Amino acid sequence: MLTPLTVTLAVAALALAAWCGWAAFRDQPTKDWHFIGMAVVTVLALVQLVVGIVRLAHGETAADGSVIFVSYLAGVVACVPVVGLISLTERTKWGSLTVVAGALVLAVLQVRLHDIWGGGTGA
Repeated sequence: MLTPLTVTLAVAALALAAWCGWAAFRDQPTKDWHFIGMAVVTVLALVQLVVGIVRLAHGETAADGSVIFVSYLAGVVACVPVVGLISLTERTKWGSLTVVAGALVLAVLQVRLHDIWGGGTGA
């Protein structure tokens, strides 16, 4: 997989979590700026999905299997939009906290994707 993209996406997700966590700390719901941040993270996740599928199509293989790898990629893409929609329905600090939770899950999924692809073995 492409390690710089994976690290970038994990850092962006953690930054989004911190940003929305700060809003929740201040008792604020998600605002338009938060949704722009969610869009940036989602675009990075879509780029990762495309890169992953292209690498699989070129004959590279994930260490733990291609089906699991593509399933995780799909989960990564869906993670932030789902919590973004939930935060729209919950217009309190709890909406911001759902985005925090989703962004943290996304960062953890990046670590798992790295392991599924080949981990630190150089694959």
